Amino acid sequence: MEINSLNNLSTLSLAKNDLTNTQAVQGKSFDDILKNAINDVNKTQVEGYDAMRGIATGDVPNLQEAVAKITKAESTLKLALEVKNKALGSYKEIMRMQI
Repeated sequence: MEINSLNNLSTLSLAKNDLTNTQAVQGKSFDDILKNAINDVNKTQVEGYDAMRGIATGDVPNLQEAVAKITKAESTLKLALEVKNKALGSYKEIMRMQI
């Protein structure tokens, strides 16, 4: 079995997911998409804080799930900050352009 065939399958599935996401986004405005993204980040942060509180008080039935929630909250926030930084950098670059 060739490795290329496996790579092609994964590429096709990624392209299919991108197409599905694009179709879901087409009916929404940028404002709605941005609000949903911020709400998702906020939700993961709240879940992460709840998991931290549960670990501190000893109320966590599964420690691995709590740590996974905290890690997910951390990476989600880092991603949101990087997207914000890129957007601000792009805006500043556009503002520096001469017309």
